[in-house]
Amino acid sequence: MSESALQEYAVRVGSYPAYIYDLPGLAEHAAAIRAALPGTEIYYAAKANPDAEILRTLAPHVDGVEVSSGGELDHVRTTLPGMPVAFGGPGKTTEELSLAQRLKVERIHVESPRELSRLPGPAGVLLRANLPLATPGAALSMSGPFGMDEDDLRECARRIAGTPGVELRGIHVHLASGLDAPAMLDLAHKVRAWAVPWLEEHGVTGPELNIGGGMAVDYTDPEARFDWRTYGKGLPSSPRLRIEPGRAMTAYHGWYVTDVIDVKTTRGETYVILRGGTHHLRTPVTKGHDQPFKVLTADGPETTRATLVGQLCTPKDVFARDVPVPELATGDVIAFTMAGAYAWNISHHDFLMHPKPAFHYLRGD
Repeated sequence: MSESALQEYAVRVGSYPAYIYDLPGLAEHAAAIRAALPGTEIYYAAKANPDAEILRTLAPHVDGVEVSSGGELDHVRTTLPGMPVAFGGPGKTTEELSLAQRLKVERIHVESPRELSRLPGPAGVLLRANLPLATPGAALSMSGPFGMDEDDLRECARRIAGTPGVELRGIHVHLASGLDAPAMLDLAHKVRAWAVPWLEEHGVTGPELNIGGGMAVDYTDPEARFDWRTYGKGLPSSPRLRIEPGRAMTAYHGWYVTDVIDVKTTRGETYVILRGGTHHLRTPVTKGHDQPFKVLTADGPETTRATLVGQLCTPKDVFARDVPVPELATGDVIAFTMAGAYAWNISHHDFLMHPKPAFHYLRGD
């Protein structure tokens, strides 16, 4: 859907705050990613946005879904009953592992020897490796409690060899987020150089290598996109390769739309107070950036600098700080773009018990 059509729809919504998801745009983006990676399995990381309509829109373009909790697992199985699922994340409980067995999860990403010992029965396992590889330029490094070092990996392989029904299928590695295509490719080849010999040493035939997600999303440049073509062309052709993109698939296809309640100047600084707040859209607080936005109802020049805030009783309730805006008044409508990932689903919804936002789905029909 065109941006002008999105803007027109956002103004017509009339009741704010509201999330608007552009499902045709999401489907087109996902299809382009699929086309750029013909030899690679794509598992959507549900943590980015588990909205049921988002999942249904992505389903034709992905090979599976990665979940990180029993709640996500149950939700994905209910929403997409036939979709392959990989269950990752640290701290899996015994109850969650039992649920994974009952729901016949295709792959479990084991994070520790103790977690492995709590598997209740047959399972196809990938061991998550915490490798000592540098990730310069990463927005977030996934070290610390995530995955295992070489000693624990060997211990898990030894235990699996003596456990009927549990099959070591490969390695899972997700070391960083926020990397561009060349950095992601460099990391992928380094991981492969370690993983293939290690899996051969432990007798794994037809191995699988899951190199995770972490494709860069630039909130300072809403038009920029991760270079999927370069990434697809540079990935190794073997072994069986899987990735888990999340934010880079859905971020661009959600808007958080709200209206102006008040505009005031305090000690020389102008504040635009918006209905809603970061209890609905926590992304800018979490990542420490200005959320990109469009003013939909004021056409004048950007002659004012203002900080866009919500209704919460905290100075951290900031969407964008000291940004250029036109003259705004009560009732003007603002749309925060790039709100399709790690937005509503990671926000502290019940703080101050404000109303929840509405949800609208553009379907192109």
